[in-house]
Amino acid sequence: MLITGAGEQLGSALQEVFPEARALTRADWDVTRPFDQVTDCHLVLHAAAWTDVDAAEADPGGAEAVNVLGTRNVVALGAPVVYFSSDYVFDGAKREPYVESDEPSPLSAYGRTKLAGEQEVRGGWIVRSSWLFGWTGHNFVRTMLELGRRQDEVAVVADQAGCPTYAGHLAEATKQLLELPGGLWHLAAEGECTWAEFARAIFEEAGLGTRVREITTEEIGRPAPRPVYSVLRSERQGAPRLPHWREGLRACLERLA
Repeated sequence: MLITGAGEQLGSALQEVFPEARALTRADWDVTRPFDQVTDCHLVLHAAAWTDVDAAEADPGGAEAVNVLGTRNVVALGAPVVYFSSDYVFDGAKREPYVESDEPSPLSAYGRTKLAGEQEVRGGWIVRSSWLFGWTGHNFVRTMLELGRRQDEVAVVADQAGCPTYAGHLAEATKQLLELPGGLWHLAAEGECTWAEFARAIFEEAGLGTRVREITTEEIGRPAPRPVYSVLRSERQGAPRLPHWREGLRACLERLA
């Protein structure tokens, strides 16, 4: 078993749940190039990805190289693949939870490359998740904690809603998923919130008195468009259920402490 992207937040969580796997960081394998090592592999947990949404808008070719060509190189190993995708394959127009049968319509270069990566997978599992965070890597929780310790107030977007998903819970759900048929699955935390509500919860759970000033997506002026609503739910029988996002937040803060 191989784990790609082992140096990032999801890859780190997968290593804990699958200690028997060979964990490959980007230094071990840049997935934009074919794998040049002999391996007898029966499963790849493909967590390597270009995840910087705004940078993808500026460099769509770079994002495509990682998310599409990289997935093609993983599939070329000939083993079943668990491909981790994103809620950003949707445009947010539905305004109620997206299920597996909903038609994707990505708004950004990042979303388009993640959807194209899905289409490279043959004979495995495609796992869409939402607003991932963990105890390693660059993510919203770690950014808010850093800002909250330095500032009395933080401006946070209040007109985008999703379900923040703890990487540890997603990794555990992945193990359950391997007992189920392949294909497309939505695995995300229970509950939903806006980024501003998520920030308030982070400060509250961390014991910080930092205030949250709500702003709009337009005010923050990010290069890449985001879906205003990207909550994911599964319509498939027996789908693993993840804990509530707030429970995931507490687990993450314990690790960070």
